[in-house]
Amino acid sequence: MQAMLLVFIIVVAAVAGAATYYFWTSNAGTSNTIKIGVLTDLDIVSTWQGVVLAAEQVNAEGGILGRQVEVIGEDTDLTNTDIVTYTNALERLLTYHKVDFVVGYVPNEMGFIVQDKCAEHKTIIFAGVGSADELTQRVIDDYEKAKYYFRIGWNGTSVSQGATDGFLTLSMNSDLNKVALLPIDYPAIRGQCAALAQTLVENYGYEIVYNEAFPPGTVDFTSYFAKAEAAGAEILVPWVLTQEGISIAKEWYDRQSPMIIYSGVLLAVANTGSWEGTDGKCEYICVSQLPIVADYPFTSKTLATREAFQERWGEPINWGSAMAYDVMRFILPGAIERAGTTETEAVIKALETTSIETSQAPNFLYTPSHDIMMGKNPNDPDANYMIVMVFQWQNGELVPVHPQKVMEAAGATLIFPDWPGPWD
Repeated sequence: MQAMLLVFIIVVAAVAGAATYYFWTSNAGTSNTIKIGVLTDLDIVSTWQGVVLAAEQVNAEGGILGRQVEVIGEDTDLTNTDIVTYTNALERLLTYHKVDFVVGYVPNEMGFIVQDKCAEHKTIIFAGVGSADELTQRVIDDYEKAKYYFRIGWNGTSVSQGATDGFLTLSMNSDLNKVALLPIDYPAIRGQCAALAQTLVENYGYEIVYNEAFPPGTVDFTSYFAKAEAAGAEILVPWVLTQEGISIAKEWYDRQSPMIIYSGVLLAVANTGSWEGTDGKCEYICVSQLPIVADYPFTSKTLATREAFQERWGEPINWGSAMAYDVMRFILPGAIERAGTTETEAVIKALETTSIETSQAPNFLYTPSHDIMMGKNPNDPDANYMIVMVFQWQNGELVPVHPQKVMEAAGATLIFPDWPGPWD
């Protein structure tokens, strides 16, 4: 009896301690629903909200193959993520909830673990955040194990290429060419910056005069700016996915640094709420971003998605929620409809032949490694896949300044700070 009581207590504690969210439909909980597991921090606006909104819209249109969608979320708590919390959340989705598909926040360090676990359960996962090329290269190298893994975010190569393309547009609009790189000190990001630096030097004639990574949690960037400026840098390229970007923007503006901030990744300053978040000190900063986050009508679905998200959640859409939305609204339903079943192998084959307009791509395709096809269609210059655009903060709005064709079509121009600098 004592042993049985102990087991009961452990089970109750495990269930009570897990943060699980449900989005219920009129038919939820029946065997006829298609269960979508969401693996993310459920306390922030991101993957969960994108999937739920899309599921509501899909269900309102009759579901997928006549079946309603049920969404179940397990919390990974990004403020205190550890491997045990993360893998337990994934395990609960796969074994306790027995979901049919998973949409998840999958950082690089969890990538191979997630691939192995989903392969074990033969469950498809749409993975965001993790950008390491090795994760999708494994689809090529070990297809049978990794074929369940489909990326829904940029990979390292595509982000670096997008930044490089942005510099082509910059070179058409200025003579600045001395570059300072300021990445956060994560191995994958350092690798992306190294690739960018090599391309800028070897292919485009830029000069790298400063390259120093800063530790996560840094709030004072005075010394980094001083060293970059002393090295003669004219262009600062930060590579920061976290809130340190706010401090970088404010430091740059307050010191009226004689460098422009261009391209790279500065997510904390790259959405429509950043103007208030920086007290307007992101003025003139150029950031890489998805068109939907910057409120740019890249496809016929972009603005409608953005408006629906704002109405449903009272928050602007961000890149994580936008990626998740497209999966649940367009990519997965389209694949299931073409396959005529939710059977895993059939859906994998259908996903591999995806060609569909989403809120972020006029023509969304997967590469053979299950990565997102990026850039332009070489056979049709006017038919884009998903692209990385560069927007500049001008008078409180994000204005497109790359690609050049888009900037010209929008009637925009690249402008420089109103304080002294090498642009004078």
